[in-house]
Amino acid sequence: MPLSAALDRVLASDLVSHVQVPGHDNSAMDGYALHSRYDGTKGLRVIGESRAGRPYAGPVGDQECVRIFTGAVMPDDCDAVIPQEQVAVDADGVTIEGTVSPGQHRRLAGEDLAVGAITIARGRKITPSDLGLAASIGRDVLTVVRRPRVAVFSTGNELRDLGAPLERGSIRDSNRYTLIGMLTRLGMEAIDLGIVGDDPVALDAALVAACGVGADAVITSGGVSAGDADHTRDVMRRAGDVAFWKLAIKPGRPMAFGLLAHGGRSIPMFGLPGNPVATMVVFHALVRDAMLKLAGARVEPVPSITAVCETAIPKSSGRTEFVRAIATRDAHGWRIRPTGLQGSGILRSMSEANCLIVLDHDRGPVAAGETVEAWPFQGLG
Repeated sequence: MPLSAALDRVLASDLVSHVQVPGHDNSAMDGYALHSRYDGTKGLRVIGESRAGRPYAGPVGDQECVRIFTGAVMPDDCDAVIPQEQVAVDADGVTIEGTVSPGQHRRLAGEDLAVGAITIARGRKITPSDLGLAASIGRDVLTVVRRPRVAVFSTGNELRDLGAPLERGSIRDSNRYTLIGMLTRLGMEAIDLGIVGDDPVALDAALVAACGVGADAVITSGGVSAGDADHTRDVMRRAGDVAFWKLAIKPGRPMAFGLLAHGGRSIPMFGLPGNPVATMVVFHALVRDAMLKLAGARVEPVPSITAVCETAIPKSSGRTEFVRAIATRDAHGWRIRPTGLQGSGILRSMSEANCLIVLDHDRGPVAAGETVEAWPFQGLG
């Protein structure tokens, strides 16, 4: 695809440079190009100038120099640049007031990229700086991995979509929109399969539909607990297998993962909890990395910060807990505080947060003033 459209796509093969960058020795400063063997007791005669795009082409003697500007080609006979702040200029030429050493303020050809060097490695999710790097070696087209297609649907008889009447006991389906947003931000192509009721036949049909539209993965929310109306796990087992169910985390304990068998392929399926915060936490903690792997991207650890917790947080050892929080930075470092009530159905607490405090499996209660680890949401997107 065109370079200008490749931002956030995953590079499919190593991008190798067929040129050196920079293409020539050039000056890192505005000043005067000369040879470092000059006789410092004498002044230098200025015999020309070298500007970016307009190099000086003639010879330069031992007691001669060339006025040069940042990025301009170094004259062939020069190996150093003296900054303009370190010289005195008069009618007779230039007198150097500083010292000159070989190679000073001289950028070497190929010091950024050599011919044959891997400019960007495959599996890289392309950043704005990568676009500039590719442009610097003249590449206007990049080969990228196809975006994975991920089918998404919510389960539950109580769910209503936007615009539908809201009867007593029914609620709006928010999870689907959250999941589609998180998938889109990761660079996936989300396929919206809507809402499916708490009915095994309807769930079977939804999975068949997901496979029929060429989905590379399926993500559902709701119906993975052990209640009479929770059928997702049983349907997954009939359609393929369930590799694991239930996690030692809070929120997000009733999560199921398995593989759907269809048309000779095995399609990963993630059955996420129905509570909105639990859905997002499990996506951040587990599904995110799986989606990046599916996209052919190199999966790197989520950036984290260490912060001083301003309030106490109750916790029992034996499970990992994720606490919605707001992190701020002052002159003393990072400080963090929970957003308030931490019920897994309080979606507002996730919207107000800018990070998740991660309390490890074996950790007990957190006292005010102790340090905690947190995942900024900016690093999860």
